[in-house]
Amino acid sequence: MTTEQDLHNEQPQTAEGEVHDAASNSDDTMQAATTRIQELEGQLAEMRDKWMRSEAEMQNLRTRTKREVEDARQYAVQKFARDVVEAAENLQRGLASLPAKTEGEEGLIAKLREGFESTERSFLGILERNGVSCQHPTGQPFDANQHQAMAEQPSDQHAPGTVMQAWTPTWTLHGRLLKPAMVVVSKGTPEASAASASPNATPGAA
Repeated sequence: MTTEQDLHNEQPQTAEGEVHDAASNSDDTMQAATTRIQELEGQLAEMRDKWMRSEAEMQNLRTRTKREVEDARQYAVQKFARDVVEAAENLQRGLASLPAKTEGEEGLIAKLREGFESTERSFLGILERNGVSCQHPTGQPFDANQHQAMAEQPSDQHAPGTVMQAWTPTWTLHGRLLKPAMVVVSKGTPEASAASASPNATPGAA
């Protein structure tokens, strides 16, 4: 038979068990919460990384698209500009075909020359305002990216590889090559040209 003393002794044990269970449940809850927080932080970091990558790709796309649009705007007229410089070269050829300027030349020739020169200056000015420019390479080193060699000739006055004569200028559109200059390139002095043409020749031989 359970006495009052036995009931009194059992109550502390029951209370201690309940406290222990509550503490254990609290630890489990905290551990689960900590694990969940870590998972969420990992997902957030992953989403942030993906967002930053996507933003960088979008910025690169915007930059590339802007550049392509700008290039298209600047160079869409390239074929037309090439045809226009043909007309400019024909005008220069017409001016060059006139007799050399002399004292007391006929008034008609003088007026014709003045008209050609005025038209050429105006024409070139219009081209430059629209990004088309020309450069006369005579006296400059030959550049295969800018010049087209039409012939090579010996020269006492020009170093080898120098443009000694330009039949046409170099034309560019906003800095991009539009039409290369047609040039004659120096081979150096006749002696140097002959020596280069005979690599097996013995120096000092008769």
